[in-house]
Amino acid sequence: MNCPSCNTTLAMTERNGVEIDYCPNCRGVWLDRGELDKILERTGEHYSNKQHWDDDQNKYGESWKRSDDDKYRQQGGQGHYPHKKKKSFLSDFLDFD
Repeated sequence: MNCPSCNTTLAMTERNGVEIDYCPNCRGVWLDRGELDKILERTGEHYSNKQHWDDDQNKYGESWKRSDDDKYRQQGGQGHYPHKKKKSFLSDFLDFD
Protein backbone atom coordinates (compact mmCIF):
# COMPACT_ATOMS: atom_id res chain seq x y z
CA MET A 1 0.00 0.00 0.00
CA ASN A 2 1.26 3.49 -0.79
CA CYS A 3 1.15 6.64 1.33
CA PRO A 4 -1.78 8.85 0.33
CA SER A 5 0.35 11.95 0.94
CA CYS A 6 3.64 11.21 -0.82
CA ASN A 7 3.03 7.88 -2.63
CA THR A 8 5.89 6.09 -0.79
CA THR A 9 5.38 2.44 0.16
CA LEU A 10 4.06 2.25 3.70
CA ALA A 11 5.88 0.29 6.41
CA MET A 12 3.97 -1.73 8.99
CA THR A 13 4.67 -2.25 12.65
CA GLU A 14 2.77 -3.80 15.52
CA ARG A 15 2.70 -2.12 18.91
CA ASN A 16 0.89 -3.66 21.86
CA GLY A 17 -1.31 -5.69 19.53
CA VAL A 18 -2.20 -2.73 17.30
CA GLU A 19 -1.16 -2.83 13.64
CA ILE A 20 0.10 0.58 12.48
CA ASP A 21 0.99 1.55 8.91
CA TYR A 22 3.37 4.49 8.65
CA CYS A 23 5.26 6.33 5.97
CA PRO A 24 9.04 6.33 6.44
CA ASN A 25 9.26 9.40 4.20
CA CYS A 26 6.65 11.89 5.49
CA ARG A 27 6.06 10.08 8.84
CA GLY A 28 2.30 9.92 8.30
CA VAL A 29 0.44 7.27 10.32
CA TRP A 30 -2.54 5.23 9.13
CA LEU A 31 -4.62 2.70 11.00
CA ASP A 32 -6.68 -0.16 9.64
CA ARG A 33 -10.36 -0.44 10.49
CA GLY A 34 -10.81 -1.09 14.21
CA GLU A 35 -7.23 -0.20 15.20
CA LEU A 36 -8.15 3.25 16.54
CA ASP A 37 -10.87 1.63 18.63
CA LYS A 38 -8.24 -0.73 20.10
CA ILE A 39 -6.01 2.22 21.00
CA LEU A 40 -8.88 4.13 22.61
CA GLU A 41 -10.00 1.04 24.52
CA ARG A 42 -6.49 0.40 25.85
CA THR A 43 -6.02 4.05 26.74
CA GLY A 44 -9.25 3.97 28.73
CA GLU A 45 -8.19 0.76 30.47
CA HIS A 46 -4.74 2.16 31.18
CA TYR A 47 -5.93 5.41 32.74
CA SER A 48 -8.88 3.88 34.59
CA ASN A 49 -6.32 2.55 37.07
CA LYS A 50 -4.95 5.30 39.37
CA GLN A 51 -1.66 3.43 39.68
CA HIS A 52 -1.09 3.92 35.93
CA TRP A 53 -1.56 7.69 36.34
CA ASP A 54 1.09 7.69 39.07
CA ASP A 55 3.40 5.41 37.08
CA ASP A 56 3.17 7.64 34.00
CA GLN A 57 3.83 10.74 36.07
CA ASN A 58 6.96 9.08 37.45
CA LYS A 59 8.00 7.71 34.04
CA TYR A 60 7.47 10.88 31.98
CA GLY A 61 8.00 13.34 34.81
CA GLU A 62 6.66 16.79 35.45
CA SER A 63 9.92 18.67 35.18
CA TRP A 64 8.57 20.22 31.97
CA LYS A 65 6.01 22.13 34.05
CA ARG A 66 8.54 23.47 36.51
CA SER A 67 11.03 24.53 33.84
CA ASP A 68 8.35 26.40 31.88
CA ASP A 69 7.09 28.08 35.04
CA ASP A 70 10.62 29.16 35.93
CA LYS A 71 11.14 30.70 32.48
CA TYR A 72 7.82 32.51 32.78
CA ARG A 73 8.72 33.90 36.22
CA GLN A 74 12.14 35.03 35.02
CA GLN A 75 10.39 37.13 32.38
CA GLY A 76 8.32 38.79 35.07
CA GLY A 77 5.21 36.93 34.00
CA GLN A 78 5.14 38.85 30.70
CA GLY A 79 4.65 37.46 27.23
CA HIS A 80 4.29 33.95 25.99
CA TYR A 81 6.64 31.07 26.40
CA PRO A 82 6.89 27.87 24.38
CA HIS A 83 5.29 24.76 25.80
CA LYS A 84 7.22 21.53 25.82
CA LYS A 85 5.43 18.50 24.49
CA LYS A 86 4.42 16.19 27.31
CA LYS A 87 4.89 12.51 26.55
CA SER A 88 2.12 10.11 27.37
CA PHE A 89 1.04 6.51 27.21
CA LEU A 90 0.20 7.01 23.51
CA SER A 91 3.73 8.13 22.67
CA ASP A 92 4.80 4.50 23.12
CA PHE A 93 2.51 3.55 20.21
CA LEU A 94 3.75 6.22 17.85
CA ASP A 95 7.52 6.22 18.44
CA PHE A 96 9.01 4.58 15.35
CA ASP A 97 12.68 5.51 15.82
